[in-house]
Amino acid sequence: MKQIEATILGQSYALACPAGGEQLLREAVAIVDREMSAIRNAGKVKARERMAVLAALNLAYQRAEQSARAPHPAPAQVGGIEREFDVEHLIRRIDAALGDDDHLL
Repeated sequence: MKQIEATILGQSYALACPAGGEQLLREAVAIVDREMSAIRNAGKVKARERMAVLAALNLAYQRAEQSARAPHPAPAQVGGIEREFDVEHLIRRIDAALGDDDHLL
C-alpha cells in the first residue's frame, strides 16, 4: 500500500493509500480540510478533535441526504476493490491519521 503526505488545517499526515487511489484520497483530504477550516473560521470551535468530529458528521449527513434523494448507488471502486461508503470506515481512517491525537469516537 502506498503512502501519501496530506495536510489538514496546517498539520501533515502520512496516509496509507491503495495503488491508483491517490487522486481520490487527495480530493477527500481537500474536502475534509475545507470542512474543518469552515468550522474553525466560524470561530465557535477551537479543539481540532472536535472540528474533526463535526466535519465528519457534516459530511456523513450530506452523504445520507444524497442517498435518501437518489437510488442506492453501486459500491465505489477504490484500487479495484469494491467498497461501500461506510462512516465507520471513515472514522477508523481519521483515527489512524490523527495517530497520537487520540481516537475521535
